[in-house]
Amino acid sequence: MDFRRLEDADLDGRTALVRVDINVPFHDGKVTDGNRIRAIKPTTDELREAGAKTVLLAHFGRPKGEMDPVLSLLRIIPALEERLGCDVAFAADCIGPAAKTAIDALPKGGVLLLENTRFHPGESKNDPDFAKTLAANGDVFVNDGFSVSHRAHASTVGIANYLPAYAGRAMEHELDHLATALSNPKRPVVGVVGGAKITTKTDVLNNLVQKLDILIIGGGMANAFIAANGYPIGTSTFEDGMEELAEGVLQAAEENACQVMLPTDVVVAKAFTAHSPSRVVEVDQVCADEMILDAGPESLGAFISAVNTASTLIWNGPLGAFEFPPFDTATMKLMKYTAKQVKSGDFVAVAGGGDTVAALKQAGVEGDFTFVSTAGGAFLEWMEGKDLPGVAVLKTRGMPGRISR
Repeated sequence: MDFRRLEDADLDGRTALVRVDINVPFHDGKVTDGNRIRAIKPTTDELREAGAKTVLLAHFGRPKGEMDPVLSLLRIIPALEERLGCDVAFAADCIGPAAKTAIDALPKGGVLLLENTRFHPGESKNDPDFAKTLAANGDVFVNDGFSVSHRAHASTVGIANYLPAYAGRAMEHELDHLATALSNPKRPVVGVVGGAKITTKTDVLNNLVQKLDILIIGGGMANAFIAANGYPIGTSTFEDGMEELAEGVLQAAEENACQVMLPTDVVVAKAFTAHSPSRVVEVDQVCADEMILDAGPESLGAFISAVNTASTLIWNGPLGAFEFPPFDTATMKLMKYTAKQVKSGDFVAVAGGGDTVAALKQAGVEGDFTFVSTAGGAFLEWMEGKDLPGVAVLKTRGMPGRISR
């Protein structure tokens, strides 16, 4: 993918404003998942070694454009220092005297975190004046937050109107792997798409059928396709108009010579709880008081065979109610088989989305896929074929003159 990288930048003695996504979960005052923090370490290390001042721009939560002490980024400093392996200074605002004073005091090779950008209404509005004020504190802009790049905010897009813009190493890593999966993949390519609702992923499905050789559909959204084929789905998840959406996807798949694979047998139960009594039935044998909670063993075998024929796989969404055993079986087994394929050699597996990452962790194979994206909305929009605003500016914008502070 063609975008500007850190090696294209003059960094020595420069102040680099680095947009990161450290909107991480907390419990009892501690970060419970530091993957997003660890992901930015290659960029901060490189900037420090190059003699740049590294100034981190980030948000936390949804403060609605006003100061909220509960959502201050100050609480993240200990986790940043631990995972980045260096001291991290803090400024109580992302603009104004507090930011300027902290940046001026920062030594070459130092790291500084500015306060939550969303404390200012101009951030989410991509206000040009706010973006220009942010940019005035830096010499170069580095976007290292793919997971926030679907939002056209001041700190992801607007700032690039005033500073030379580059991709950080985490961004570069993500874009390169995603390109390997869909833009220029080794074929055959198989996609696995699951999750609860077809309405949230119709655009994803319609884009994927233009690029995949085989599309495996599972989870609650498979109900739409099962119903569209005229089979009963009992008390399973149902959305108005979902059959028409499914029919549209199937038509698009046929036009693009993409094979769609649906469950041929399913695991059903009468209650949506762990270890609820269940049975395996053919897809046309679901009773009126039963709900579909997983793909059955026959379906799983067919899905495994499809993956076995592939060279590339992209996965978003579970095949069943993986939170409740035994309805995690199809998801866990197909994930473990995919991980085995990656380990065996010439096979690329890329996955993304919150539930998908959680399922990979549950299966114990999160580290065995070729690449796992921690992005949520950005990953979905990429799967929809959209040009993410925060990525587009890394490819297309010019090199403006520096703003005087």
